[in-house]
Amino acid sequence: MPNSFFEGAAFRRNAVLAASLLFMIIGTGSVFFLVVALKLISAEFDWPRSVPSIAYSLQYLGAGIGGIFMGYCLDKLGMTIPALLGASMIGAGAVLTSFVSAPWHLYAIYGVMMGFLGRSTLFSPLTANITRWFEHNRSKAVGIVGSGQALAGALWPPVFQHFFEAVGWRQTSFWYGLFALATMLPLVLILRQKPPGEVAPATSAEPVKSPAKPRSQDQRDSPGVRAALSPLKMQTILSIGSIGCCVAMSLPLAHLVSHVSDIGYEPARGAEILSIMLASAAASSFFGVGYLGERFGGLRALFVFSSAQALFLTVLAFVDGLAGIYIIAALFGVGYGGILPSYPVIVREYLPASQVGRRTAIVILCAGSGMAIGAWLGGAVFDWTGSYKMAFLIGAGFNLANLAIIGALIIRIKAGPTPSRPSKACLEN
Repeated sequence: MPNSFFEGAAFRRNAVLAASLLFMIIGTGSVFFLVVALKLISAEFDWPRSVPSIAYSLQYLGAGIGGIFMGYCLDKLGMTIPALLGASMIGAGAVLTSFVSAPWHLYAIYGVMMGFLGRSTLFSPLTANITRWFEHNRSKAVGIVGSGQALAGALWPPVFQHFFEAVGWRQTSFWYGLFALATMLPLVLILRQKPPGEVAPATSAEPVKSPAKPRSQDQRDSPGVRAALSPLKMQTILSIGSIGCCVAMSLPLAHLVSHVSDIGYEPARGAEILSIMLASAAASSFFGVGYLGERFGGLRALFVFSSAQALFLTVLAFVDGLAGIYIIAALFGVGYGGILPSYPVIVREYLPASQVGRRTAIVILCAGSGMAIGAWLGGAVFDWTGSYKMAFLIGAGFNLANLAIIGALIIRIKAGPTPSRPSKACLEN
C-alpha cells in the first residue's frame, strides 16, 4: 500500500486524470476557433455561412469515424498512438488553417487533420481510458474528463475573440497551433501509461444486463447479472439515440455567437454568452455526471440531462433580450454538459469491459454525426430563412426523439441497484 498520495497507483491514476483533462481542454480549442471565426471567414472570402459550417461538421464526422480506429488502438495498444496523433494533428492543422484560401482547404484540414486524426483522439479514447483507471467513482472520473470539452468552450471563445480583434483570425490560428504542439505533446508521456490490473478480454456474445448487487472483482469487469438486451441491440439503440441529442447540442455550439451578432449585439457578447454556457456545462459534467451517474446509473442521468437540453433549446428560439439569452444559455449548458459524458458510463455499465474503447467510439461516431448534421442544419436553415429560430426548433424535435429512445430503453431494461463500489482493498491493488 502506498504511503503517500504521490506514490504508486493513486498518484498514477490522478496524474492520468489531470493529463486527460488538460489534453481535452487544449485540443477542443480547435472546435471553438471555427465557431468564433465563422462570420469572419465567411466575410473575408464572401462565402455563404454553410461553407465554414460544413467544415465544422466535417470535423465532427471525421472525429467520429476516426474514433473507431482510435478506440481499437486503445483496446489493443493503450493511449500512446491516439495521444501522439491527436497532439500532432490538432497543432499542425491549426497552423495550416492560417493559410487557407479555398473552401476545400478548410474541408480537408478540418475533416482529415483536425477531425479524423485529431479530435478522434479526444473524447472517446480519453473517457474510455479513464474508466479503466477508476473502478470506484468511475462516473465522477468520466465527468471530470468530459468536462474538458465544456471548459474549453468557457476558456477559448473569449481568448480567440480578443486575438481576432488584435491580430486577426489567421495569426490567431497559427499561434494556437504552436501552443497546442508545445503543450499536448508532453502530456503524451503521462497518457501512454497502462492502467494497473487491466481486465481480461470479454466475449462479444455476453448479454447486456442491469447492474446488480455486490459482486466479485471478475464480475465487476463485465456487465451485471440480469439479462435484458444483447450487446449488439444495446449498442445500436445507444448509437441511434445519440444522434438526436447531438443534433440539438451542436446548433447553439456552432451558431450561438453568430446568432447573438445577428440580433444586434456585439460579437464579443456572443463569445461571452458561449463561454458562460460552456462554464455551466463544465460544472454540470464535473459534478452532475458523478452524482447522478453514481446514484442512479448512466441511463437515468442521460435522460435528465437530455430533458434539460431540449427544454432550454426550445426557449432559446423565442428569447432575444440579452439578459434572457445569458440565463437560457447557462441553463442549456447544464443539460448539454452531462449528455456526452453519460455515454461512456453507460457503455462501461452495460457492455463488455474489454471492448470499452471501440464501443464508446461507435456511439460517439453516431453522436458526432448528429453534431455534424446540426452544424450544417444551422447554416443551411439560416441561409434559407435569415434566422436561427427554425433551426433551434428543429433541433429540439431531434432532442425529443432522443428522449423517447432513452426513456424506452430505461423501461425495457429491468430495474436494479446501481453498480456496487469496489472495496477499499480492491482499490489499493
